[in-house]
Amino acid sequence: MREFTLADLEAIVSERAKAPADQSWTAKLVSAGQAKAAKKLGEEAIETVIAAIEGDRSALVSESADLLYHLMVVLKIGGVPLQDVLAELERRTGQSGLTEKANRQHP
Repeated sequence: MREFTLADLEAIVSERAKAPADQSWTAKLVSAGQAKAAKKLGEEAIETVIAAIEGDRSALVSESADLLYHLMVVLKIGGVPLQDVLAELERRTGQSGLTEKANRQHP
């Protein structure tokens, strides 16, 4: 049995986004637009942080799954393929995190 990947999740989100909004949570989020989907992503991020702070492993796993799912929806709406995010992460692995942060342009 092969492992489930973020690419698998991206494909599922893409497929479910095509369904009628009354038949799919993903389609409903996509049809509601980026602001609604991003708000849900933020809510899931907060719930993930709370689970981490509280040391609740089970909740951390569950909320992390919700967070990754909602991130995939936001990326889908934004027209950003997962591969673009992975390429950025790969680019960053060539330097330390401290160097990368120092080299970012800040407004």
